[in-house]
Amino acid sequence: MNTKKPRFLLSYLASSAMLLSSTSAVPTAIDYRPQAVELVSKMTLEEKASLCSGGTMWTTKPIERLDLPSITLTDGPHGVRMADLNSGMNALHASLPATCFPTAPALASTWNLELLQEVGEALGQESQTHGVQILLGPGTNLKRSPLGGRNFEYYSEDPLLSGTMAAAWINGVQSKGVGTSLKHFAANNQEWERMAGDSIVAPKALHEMYLRSFEIPVRIAEPWTIMCAYNKVNGEFASQNKTLLTDILRHDWGYEGIVLSDWGAVDDRVKGVKAGLNLEMPSTGGYNDRKIVAAVQAGELDESVLDQIVVDMVAITLKAHAGIQKDATFDQAEHHALARRVAGEGSVLLKNENATLPLSEKRDRKIAIIGEFAKRPRYQGAGSSQVNPTQLDNSFAELTEMLGSAQSLSFAPGYDWEGDTTQELLNEAHQTAQKADHAIVFIGLPDSYESEGFDRASLELPQGHNLLVESVASAAKRTTVVLMNGSPVAMPWVDQVDAIVEAYLGGQAGGGAIADVLTGAVNPSGKLAETFPQRIEETPTYPNFPGRDRTVLYGEGVFIGYRHYDAKDIEPLFPFGHGLSYTTFELSNLELSSQSIDAESTLEVKVTVKNTGSREGAEVVQAYIDENNPEAPRPVRELAAFKKVFLQPGQSQTISLQLGRDAFEQYDAERDTWIVRSGEYTISLGNSSRVLPLEDTIALDGGNLPLPPITPMSTFAEVERHPTGKPIYDNFIAQMQGDQPKLEDLELSPDEYAAAKKGRETMLVFLREIPLKKLVMLSQGAFTEEAMLGIIRAVNSADSE
Repeated sequence: MNTKKPRFLLSYLASSAMLLSSTSAVPTAIDYRPQAVELVSKMTLEEKASLCSGGTMWTTKPIERLDLPSITLTDGPHGVRMADLNSGMNALHASLPATCFPTAPALASTWNLELLQEVGEALGQESQTHGVQILLGPGTNLKRSPLGGRNFEYYSEDPLLSGTMAAAWINGVQSKGVGTSLKHFAANNQEWERMAGDSIVAPKALHEMYLRSFEIPVRIAEPWTIMCAYNKVNGEFASQNKTLLTDILRHDWGYEGIVLSDWGAVDDRVKGVKAGLNLEMPSTGGYNDRKIVAAVQAGELDESVLDQIVVDMVAITLKAHAGIQKDATFDQAEHHALARRVAGEGSVLLKNENATLPLSEKRDRKIAIIGEFAKRPRYQGAGSSQVNPTQLDNSFAELTEMLGSAQSLSFAPGYDWEGDTTQELLNEAHQTAQKADHAIVFIGLPDSYESEGFDRASLELPQGHNLLVESVASAAKRTTVVLMNGSPVAMPWVDQVDAIVEAYLGGQAGGGAIADVLTGAVNPSGKLAETFPQRIEETPTYPNFPGRDRTVLYGEGVFIGYRHYDAKDIEPLFPFGHGLSYTTFELSNLELSSQSIDAESTLEVKVTVKNTGSREGAEVVQAYIDENNPEAPRPVRELAAFKKVFLQPGQSQTISLQLGRDAFEQYDAERDTWIVRSGEYTISLGNSSRVLPLEDTIALDGGNLPLPPITPMSTFAEVERHPTGKPIYDNFIAQMQGDQPKLEDLELSPDEYAAAKKGRETMLVFLREIPLKKLVMLSQGAFTEEAMLGIIRAVNSADSE
């Protein structure tokens, strides 16, 4: 592999308050490797092997004679799910109370890196309180399909947004002396056959999309651990994939932490050690430890390789224990308030016709609250990330407390917890809506519709929810829909309602945050981190999701999410980056630092943002890049930078975004490296991927690209592209054509002339495109193997000079 590249600049991050490295007050920045080397030198073979697997469901093994302690790990991405360590497998369902923050889609919808770091800091403090040394998160897999069962655990369909959100979260947690575990590495994008499926991903898509969302947080935030996925990647299980775990992760990205397995992801433990897997979780009762010992004794595993795996493991153990804060506590009320603030900022106002929201005390005196979720919210996903909240808000109670004395609330459940309804429930809701000035319908996806362990069957909401919305909309003067779901849904009633709030799975304080948004206490500023399609048939992976028969073909390449909808000119229901506000904004005065740059320069992009409305609010400025004349199909545009700006009414602010080399790079599979192509690029700015009112172009000099070496499988067309190969190609063609007469000198009818001309052109194309090795076999001695090897040596040696 030769994927090494400069450390990600992402210099626009430097203009924000987000820390680019953890600033811990505890001594976790010390290099514990020398101490680890000394300890490992004193271990027996059996002790070394024992450290390669967990001691229990949630802890590693200690070595008491060397005073090496164990460490505790626990889920998860949006809350500390500290399990009862004495309950074995039951610990999957029993945990201590902790703050349940909004899930990843809501966090990503804030587009606020500082806020993500603040959430991470709170999670780190709660981890210290509960005695956790490694918090298993965040999840940064991309949303290849809206039907992915664990999409509620992942941030986005875009690797830049996903990777920077993960980096901020990691920096926050690790600033408290607690490690993180970036997961699930890699190409883990479906639940169907997740422990056996093979993700077949072309190099370009793998590097530009599915690995980049990991590379960004690895380079910026340096997570202590990385969790490998269950699945295979291009034929090899992630838990024993040397290309992933060593060649890319450690050699190319410079990663110095440890890799642990997802629970039960190990296939061949000895092969995993060789590939770079440090820790198998959970405990296997010594089953695989004995295999490691036997492999060393049989000479199948070099003990020095095992030593390196164990040194890394011991170093992280020492680091984790150095960070422990004795008698740590956290303020539950303070963290609940933070969760409410995050959920409010992550709520996305999808639609707001005629200023239906916020609620008006004069206009909306009688308000009908309809839907079971208003009193019994769906606030988090199901599976290993499920948190036992310290408290739980619901929107009905919060609205009752917040609304003025002149306003009254009525309620109708509309459906049961599973989303089923009856004519009686629909009639009750219809009549309740008729009597109100404004009906607010709470709907979404029940736990049985999306969860770890299975993928969604469709984009559809429960039928009972759709019937309820249609019934209420036909009766109410004004109808608002509040959605509680972990991933995009179809909205057949979208034109029948006045306003839509996407609240996602808002955590334990989500009910209060929704009330804040509805009443205007919070001005919504969330932007979608994923595209909402109109129909499943229009999604990138349809109809090949999920991949079956243990094979998952990523045939869409880099064209997932908005890249797909833009390339095929499909109008989505709501585009990536979309989100409305109760105020208005204007972008103006786009200014580029230069109209011409080279690959190593940084382009400064300035733009003025003005709040032109009457309320304070926040706008997310999004910058996209488009290569105007690509050599091969490329996305119409790709997110390159973003910044959230908070403004008072009438206030303006000029912001600066920095676009470094990484913003223009693309992965070249033929050259097996990252390159920047020369040409013209368009820089577009706006507030969603489909609303980009400002644009300008630059000329980019990418320099001389390295030409791929010639091999026996190269074609003569590839030989011709090399400076020294052109005369060789011309000479070869001349020899192959021999003494053929010119067609003009032959007495041919028009039809004969056309046929002969076509035949010669076809032969020329054939000669240009056939691999050299094949031509040796097909030329019957006219082109020998010695001649082929001579061409390869001549071209490659000239290129290396």
